[in-house]
Amino acid sequence: MINYLNKFLYILGDARKHLLPLIVIFVLSSLLEAFGIGLIGPFLWLASNPDAIKSISVLEKVYEVSGFQSTQQFIPVLGIALVITFFARSLIYFLARHHISKFGLEQQARVILRLLNAYLSAPYTFHLNRDSASLINILIQETQNFCHRCTLPLLEVLSSSITVTFLVLLLAKASSLLFVMILAIVLPTFLLFYVFKKKAKRWGREVTESTHGMIRVINHSLGGVKETYAIGCKPYFMEQMREQAFKNASSVTKTFSMQILPKVSIETLMVSFVVLLVSVYPILFGQKVETILPILSIFAVASMRLIPAVSQSLAAFSIMQASEYTLDIIYGDLKSLERSDNTSFSTDEKLNLDRQNSIQSGYKPLLTFNKSVELKNVTYSYPNTTTASIKDISFRIGKGQSIGLIGKSGAGKTTLVDIILGLLQPTSGDLLVDGISIYKDSQSWRNLIGYIPQSIFLMDDTVEKNIAFGVPDYLIDKQKIDKVVQMAQLTDLIDHLPEGLNTFVGERGVRLSGGQRQRIGIARALYHDSEILILDEATAALDNETERLVSESIQHLSGIKTLIIIAHRLSTIEHCDQIYVLERGRLVKSGSYNDVVLNR
Repeated sequence: MINYLNKFLYILGDARKHLLPLIVIFVLSSLLEAFGIGLIGPFLWLASNPDAIKSISVLEKVYEVSGFQSTQQFIPVLGIALVITFFARSLIYFLARHHISKFGLEQQARVILRLLNAYLSAPYTFHLNRDSASLINILIQETQNFCHRCTLPLLEVLSSSITVTFLVLLLAKASSLLFVMILAIVLPTFLLFYVFKKKAKRWGREVTESTHGMIRVINHSLGGVKETYAIGCKPYFMEQMREQAFKNASSVTKTFSMQILPKVSIETLMVSFVVLLVSVYPILFGQKVETILPILSIFAVASMRLIPAVSQSLAAFSIMQASEYTLDIIYGDLKSLERSDNTSFSTDEKLNLDRQNSIQSGYKPLLTFNKSVELKNVTYSYPNTTTASIKDISFRIGKGQSIGLIGKSGAGKTTLVDIILGLLQPTSGDLLVDGISIYKDSQSWRNLIGYIPQSIFLMDDTVEKNIAFGVPDYLIDKQKIDKVVQMAQLTDLIDHLPEGLNTFVGERGVRLSGGQRQRIGIARALYHDSEILILDEATAALDNETERLVSESIQHLSGIKTLIIIAHRLSTIEHCDQIYVLERGRLVKSGSYNDVVLNR
């Protein structure tokens, strides 16, 4: 449990300082509740024996000061005071429940932001080893579980435990027999949950894994819906979904059953003990049952809160056991990513700073590009591999020049592009811009680069918002949009679209042709003032005519932008100033198009 709490508090971060006020509210509410219940027995006794007020010094003084003519008239005042006590307790209890819900749901929002920030700040190699379905599941499902199955149940356990403690102490003061009876009811139930601890955690893991599996099946089947129709693999995906869905249903059912068990077992044991006590009390103690009725009245009223409190506490404890796997996942990702980045994303101030940096508010880049970019003896090996993917590569690109990178599949082109993009840091060697290492300010280096891959990612949004990708609506520069549309030769397309720049392109740009998507990608890179454009097989999937149009758009940028073009089609690099040939991670040949391709 201590390990569970340590992980929980780490995930809460700065928000854990708000736990203390909640605990104060819990204690105050429980004290008022125990105080009110404890007064019920004495009040009933006084109501039946009003003159007994004079035997209690405090009440006698209040009675004398109040000026009532008889003790019978004073009883309603005591009743009203008792009712006010319960009203005050109910108000505080309501406020406690409100703050519990507010605190728990706010933590879900904070953890989502913190995880997303961590994932977007993680090394690129992290994403090479994690599929998007698992990250989506953690961001959506597991953060919801953290709120509803970790935070809220833990607060419920804390609140109910404080209430139970005060009520049990009250019963212990009223009668040691009742205290023993309560322990005999509660302890076996807690023992039962301890026995099922490992199974509950396994069920929680199965829920997480099956949810991840369902998201993965949805991504695969609907993400490639055209291939699903064409190949006819609907039965395959349906069978995968059936397996994961029923596995999820089975695990959730077991977890839900564990949550019901406390209420059923405690109510049964409580009634059984009361019946047995009333049945055997005259035999064991030689006294009439009436002698313990005042004690049983306190017990009856206390049980109205004690049974739900213990049941809720045990049910919440059961939920916490099942959600331990969720806690491990979130804690593991945050701990490892924050350690690797040597920073913490736990505070709201840090998140606000990142939001300001995202729109470059007051940001002054260290790197500028005025002369050249140079790769200097760059070598790279992927983690857990012994063979280098890139080996001792060096070349220089002057500002405004265009170079082409060619080579067979597996030659190392993709790895080299990822290094130039700053996604991978060389095992040895360096990447310099105007003589300064890009790793001194990776952000300003990325601000200089525009990346145009073979398959452009387009949001299900307007053409304009896809060009100004990542820019808030109120910051979009309309004049700049018009300028880059012309530079990317998109004017004819925009003129023929039903709503021009405000036309929705569909999910992943499904309503546009491949060439149109590529030119939007070029316009996007230009809008963001990218000095260096990297085109990674940008025309590989296009037909000859479309490729010609895209190539023309690229050629119009020659001399204006620095171009790095990776291509299979040699016609794409025909106008490059320099061609580099890669083979098994090494630079084996370089020169002009005539020298390298035509061998003239």
